[in-house]
Amino acid sequence: MSTSLVTGGAGFLGAHVTSELLAREHSVVVLDDLSGGFEANVPTGATLVTGSVTDAQLVADLFESHPIDYVFHLAAYAAEGLSHFIKRFNYSNNVLGSVTLINEAIKHHVRCFVFTSSIAVYGPEQTPMTERTVPQPEDPYGIAKLAVEQDLRATLRIFGLSHIIFRPHNVYGEYQNIGDRYRNVVGIFMNQLMRGEPLTVFGDGNQTRAFSYVADVAPYIAQSVDVPEAYNQVFNVGADQPVTVNELAERVMQAMGIEGEIRHVPPRKEVLDAFADHQKARRAFDMRPPVPLSDGLRRMAAWAKEVGPRQSPVFSAIEVPHNLPEVWRDI
Repeated sequence: MSTSLVTGGAGFLGAHVTSELLAREHSVVVLDDLSGGFEANVPTGATLVTGSVTDAQLVADLFESHPIDYVFHLAAYAAEGLSHFIKRFNYSNNVLGSVTLINEAIKHHVRCFVFTSSIAVYGPEQTPMTERTVPQPEDPYGIAKLAVEQDLRATLRIFGLSHIIFRPHNVYGEYQNIGDRYRNVVGIFMNQLMRGEPLTVFGDGNQTRAFSYVADVAPYIAQSVDVPEAYNQVFNVGADQPVTVNELAERVMQAMGIEGEIRHVPPRKEVLDAFADHQKARRAFDMRPPVPLSDGLRRMAAWAKEVGPRQSPVFSAIEVPHNLPEVWRDI
């Protein structure tokens, strides 16, 4: 039986990947600081270690005490827009934390390091984004993800540590932290509807995204270590069809069965159109037809109603308040 470490396994995507690994008869150790995830998300059968990937001693002890074959690194603070205002926090968590794991993976002869990156590495106006698109990230979150990708390539050359890089985008579904006001717009909209608040849309709402249901992402991340052709490759993974944020708001209201108000707030600096090509992933993995957006939203809505609305905490460690969007100042 293989032993896999899943960082961020109490979070949204990490919990789903953990479930998939358990179904594939992996022994799974979850490392999560519970800053954005919940202990209840960790599937039965996995071992939870509470702590941060930035804690070098904890990570070293974990590798010493568990015979880890594979690392699935999903822990990150994935707030692209907010990352401009929390640069030190962003790079500490998303770069230095990753490097801490990579160091131990090298020392303990891990078979493969699976890294969840993001299409944020591509930057603006390059749609549809393919794996051959030259990365030009325009926010610190995307810069951090690209830095870790580059470090993994250097690590392969120097130390022979194999890796697989996934670039998912706009993933939604059950277990998403709907109480996070800074990221994951589907969860934000559902939480706002349940709290009787208007749906906040930055700018005119005509920016486009391809929203990806979690069942169209997590299984392929989990199975990748058993696909030799995937080693040392990069894959876009997610939905194909983009929709505007305005259309998403309408469809979330339909899925929730709640008629809400849309409130447009001043635009923020963000990529206007972001959707990717997935032909390479389809060639490598036995992919099922994707879940239609309406079906995925309906499934997530049923779960969201069960857990109920959540209080959205304020990120209290803003490092650079200059040009912070007013909507984040007011709430």
